[in-house]
Amino acid sequence: MSTAISPAEEIHPSLWRASQLARGRERVVDTGYPALSAELPGGGWPVGALVDLLVQQAGVGELRLLRPALSAAGNRPVALVQPPHTPDGLGLSYIGLSIGQVLRIRAQKTADALWSAEQILRAGSCSALVFWTQYAKSSSLRRLHLAAQSSETLFVMVRPLAAAQDSSPALLRLALRPSSDGLTVDIVKRRGPARAEPLSIPLQPTPVLLSRHARLSRRPLAEVAARGLPTEVVV
Repeated sequence: MSTAISPAEEIHPSLWRASQLARGRERVVDTGYPALSAELPGGGWPVGALVDLLVQQAGVGELRLLRPALSAAGNRPVALVQPPHTPDGLGLSYIGLSIGQVLRIRAQKTADALWSAEQILRAGSCSALVFWTQYAKSSSLRRLHLAAQSSETLFVMVRPLAAAQDSSPALLRLALRPSSDGLTVDIVKRRGPARAEPLSIPLQPTPVLLSRHARLSRRPLAEVAARGLPTEVVV
């Protein structure tokens, strides 16, 4: 007499077979890149959880990679905590965001930046939060991941590539390296089998890089904020 084996996800949505990608009930946001989405559990960026993007240096293309997901925010605000560069109107427009949607957080201390990120996640008012940091303790990562679980926010931390050697509560960890036409993406951690081969994700350069008038047309976010738009918070 044969015994039927129930699919792991039918026993509990948090279970999956090691040979398969997890297919839980968590909400995801489409990455906009079919080759990448096909390799992620649920077919997209997990919402309400920590996502680690590990980079050689900030600005290699992480925002362009997130562009389709951020542009799906509608009119909800998007928070940028400790961005390495001051966003400008042209660059934000390329991502699909208006200046009025963006909340930029600058903090003099890492502890203040971590506190700000946690409060944004607990408030749940932002569709996405992107947080750049050079270092974060494991306890801080767990605290932020827990705060993210109570929200419907796409929460992405951009950290150094060396952090790939450290443990993290993140559901998804990707290592990003620049390539001639975009990014090479290694899947460091996912709920599913390991992937040995990297993914090649083509990215278009931003209009700022393509325009010969870039120096004349750039308008820093801080300049527009001086007109009274609530786009920056300093803690």
